Amino acid sequence: MAVADVTIVGAGPVGMLLASELARRGVEANVLERRPTVGDGTRAIGIHSPVLAALEPSGLTERLLAGAVRVGRGEARSRGRLLGTVHFDEIAARFPFVATLPQTSTESVLGAGAPEPLRGAHVMAVIPRTQGVVVRAAHLGRIIESESRIVVVAGGAGARDLVYRPGRVGLHEYRDRYLMTDAAATGRPDDEVAVVNLDPDGVLESFPLPGGRRRFVAWDAPGADDAPEARAERLRSALARRGEETAASAVETATSFGVRRVVAPRLRNGRVFAIGDTAHEVSPIGGQGMNLGLLDAVALAPLLASWTRTGTAPDAELRRWEERRVRSARRAAAMASVNTALGRPLPHTDVLRRTAVRAMLAGASGRLFARAYAMGFDADA
Repeated sequence: MAVADVTIVGAGPVGMLLASELARRGVEANVLERRPTVGDGTRAIGIHSPVLAALEPSGLTERLLAGAVRVGRGEARSRGRLLGTVHFDEIAARFPFVATLPQTSTESVLGAGAPEPLRGAHVMAVIPRTQGVVVRAAHLGRIIESESRIVVVAGGAGARDLVYRPGRVGLHEYRDRYLMTDAAATGRPDDEVAVVNLDPDGVLESFPLPGGRRRFVAWDAPGADDAPEARAERLRSALARRGEETAASAVETATSFGVRRVVAPRLRNGRVFAIGDTAHEVSPIGGQGMNLGLLDAVALAPLLASWTRTGTAPDAELRRWEERRVRSARRAAAMASVNTALGRPLPHTDVLRRTAVRAMLAGASGRLFARAYAMGFDADA
């Protein structure tokens, strides 16, 4: 059995970026993906400034920005009134904005130069050996095994048990649920502004997308009717209550999702690595989860390339990489927890929330929050 240099489990944005970055350095990786085809769903839409800066040397940033909306500011509103503004366009950064585009477009760009994944491969086990790692998978009704010098698991939360023993990584399940859709929303005065409505009955977020569309995310009552039409009707109602009647009439479907927090304390065990949502899962309210994984990948790639080229693991550099990424994940998880708490229904303390948000987004505090929301405190920013 031929031994590959690197095998990557997962062909989402994080796995494909790692494969692309390795290929750029002359390392060809095998990529295994459970999905039989490229998914048409999209959850992560925002790419933050540190990721854009990290991808610039590869030319990927230019390609991403060619089809993206550049969001220079976000507004917090309540009952139609402005509470404060988050100015991404005033951050001292190479890219002072958040780039938004559908996740399928992001995956297409990030995978440029990467090998074609083996799709329909359900990885069942990752087995460390003395000089390599065996990956066992089911593909087309048969069991296949391959050996690699290094394995990186980037298959999301569903691949976590491949690298962590059940129960060994703490998981916090939020009680909150959300409804989400992308809908046409043309002719708005805030076409390139992210909007967060903080009202007594919960948050409604609205983000620009290319082609005159917007992503809408609304807090939803746990245990509510999960029938497709019931979800869509609740989202229409949530939009209409915030004065978004035009967008409400454009809603055809709505997906429902919950949120969790996981921050694994370790990302490496010898020749096996975990990155992205496999290692750290944060609430998407704030949009930092995919970006965490992308920074994991782009910072790891040169270290793995050095390892394959020299035959010696750069252990000191890998320890520093692991420490930086775990520290960054903890910061992002803390930010996500704050966002989640702020977005809950607070009918009796809504006045206090409005007052607190106004204070947070004013003056020097506002500049600090803008930097935090744009991942300016990530250890690899």
